[in-house]
Amino acid sequence: MLRPDPRDPRGVRHALAVVLALTACAVLAGATSLPAVGEWIADAPPQVLDRLGVCPDPVLPRRLVPAEATVRRLLTRIDGDALDRAGL
Repeated sequence: MLRPDPRDPRGVRHALAVVLALTACAVLAGATSLPAVGEWIADAPPQVLDRLGVCPDPVLPRRLVPAEATVRRLLTRIDGDALDRAGL
């Protein structure tokens, strides 16, 4: 069975579902490019981050959000068919 998440589990900082949900929210809010998605994620309202399960920074009083490069790498490597089968 193919895994929908192509990343090596070691070093994963953001859950696949969180990155995809943040990306979807950015697109629904009008982001039309990956840089715009990255900007939207960086500026996402705290209540949205809370509801999507974004982890808090262990040191600073903020949430750890994926950078645009993280979103870009994940979206270029993800297997869409496996994602559909996983039901995410």
